[in-house]
Amino acid sequence: MKDSAPAPRPIDSLSYNEALDELEEILRLMQSDRCDIDSLAAYTSRATELLAACRSRLTATEKELAEILKPLQQAQS
Repeated sequence: MKDSAPAPRPIDSLSYNEALDELEEILRLMQSDRCDIDSLAAYTSRATELLAACRSRLTATEKELAEILKPLQQAQS
C-alpha cells in the first residue's frame, strides 16, 4: 500500500480465497514490526473493503444454498 507497491487488484476481480489471502497478509503486516505507520490507514481501508466483500459473498452463497436445498426441506415436511 506504499507508493512504491503495485496498485492492489480491484476487489471484484478477486476470488473469495484471493481476497481472504490478501486480508490475512494485511493482518500479518499490521501485527508485525514492519508495519509502516504512514501506510496504516491504507491497510485498514483495504482490509475493510476486503472484509465487506468476503461477507457479501458468504451471505450470497448462504442464500443460494438455501434456495438449492429448499426442495429437499419441503419434501421432508
